[in-house]
Amino acid sequence: MTQDSKAQKTNFTAIVLAAGKGTRMKSPLPKVLHPVAGVPMVLRAIQGLQKAGASEIRLVVGHGQGLVRQVVESTGVLCFEQKEQLGTANAVRSAQVENLEGEVLIMNGDHPLIFADDIRNLIQSFRELKADLAVVTAIVKKPGDLGRIIRQKNELKAIVEARDASSDTLKIREINTGLYVVKADLLKELLPKIKNENSKKEFYLTDLILLAQEENYSVQALRTSPRVAHGVNQQSELAQASQYLYRLKAKKLMEEGVLILDPKSVYIEDPVVVGPGSVIYPNVFLRGKTAIGAFSVLEPQVFISDSIIGQSVQIKMGTHIEKSEVKNNCQVGPYARLRPETVLEDEVHIGNFVELKKTKMGKKSKASHLAYLGDAEIGQECNIGCGAITVNYSADKLKHKTKVGDRTFVGSDVQLIAPIEIGNDAILGAGSVITKSVPDFALAVSRAKQTNIPDYRAKKSVKKIEE
Repeated sequence: MTQDSKAQKTNFTAIVLAAGKGTRMKSPLPKVLHPVAGVPMVLRAIQGLQKAGASEIRLVVGHGQGLVRQVVESTGVLCFEQKEQLGTANAVRSAQVENLEGEVLIMNGDHPLIFADDIRNLIQSFRELKADLAVVTAIVKKPGDLGRIIRQKNELKAIVEARDASSDTLKIREINTGLYVVKADLLKELLPKIKNENSKKEFYLTDLILLAQEENYSVQALRTSPRVAHGVNQQSELAQASQYLYRLKAKKLMEEGVLILDPKSVYIEDPVVVGPGSVIYPNVFLRGKTAIGAFSVLEPQVFISDSIIGQSVQIKMGTHIEKSEVKNNCQVGPYARLRPETVLEDEVHIGNFVELKKTKMGKKSKASHLAYLGDAEIGQECNIGCGAITVNYSADKLKHKTKVGDRTFVGSDVQLIAPIEIGNDAILGAGSVITKSVPDFALAVSRAKQTNIPDYRAKKSVKKIEE
């Protein structure tokens, strides 16, 4: 079955509840925008639903809705405002359920570990059971403040919120995950009948269970993995969710032939691709649209974001690479920095404490240590000496370009005052300040004349003693 046919078969409407303030997060950022392994929680929910075949996604927003709308607007979801925080049933009402048809999946926007396969399986089970309403449950070790599932003869009877539960009920480990699958007609009929007769005077969506049973609808409990129940209400739970996804990604890469020395200490986001035979040391962070070729080595404390790394590349300890391209057989670092729009051609060597920004290094060129090259184009087989810099930012706040030809030698502590162009096979003497272009094969030297004052130190010492 193709992905398209699977999506067609699981066609449904989704309501995602994302209006909560998230008080326990202790953060000014809306809870659903907190990133889990690099992706805002609410986007993970939306992506999972879209992959599972949701025909329409309705997002209920409230606290910080301006920021939330900015994040989700490009995904095609429809946003509905919950004007007052009056409980989950009130939030679902805010999604204008009166114009829904078919099957509806209701979920929270702060459950980042619900995957597309989970959703497909739940929809399929709902259909196979010919249910009118299903609540998704899980058995967890520490139920905490989650609603408890009450059964009689293994049949679902009710959901009791922890704050309203007796001490015996609180011992139950089967909990409500916050996911529901329901037929739209049932939702439209019974949702208005939910009352707020509880300790918080809120309208609980869980009351839908009892109402449906009283009307002789088919109500089922679909048990799923405890992972699905992992909601994020505080920073520690956010970290746990990220750790789970990072470990899952590491496991997948190892199954594809990547050698990861310590899977618990690497942080690799979902879109990252790593070729087989590559080695990843501890404390490596790979994020965004990063791709690493085969047989490359990433030493400890390497950070790479939105960059392409070729085959057989060695990225040494402490190197930072952002929005750059490093081609095959290069060596970078230790403690080098490649800023955006940097390109290293094959067999380039960038050494310790070298910084490049918007710079292209030609094949087999090298800058071994302590250099800065910005807005520059360096030819093939060039040598950039220690302490050499391009002076690319002028007093008029414009950035100017430096061009260096093939096989050119730039001595130590040379300053290249852009805009400037250096020819092929040129030599720039150490300590020079180069302000004019240099032709092919030329030697350029720009230094003040050295003056030696004989016995200067001795005369100063005698004068001091006499005083």
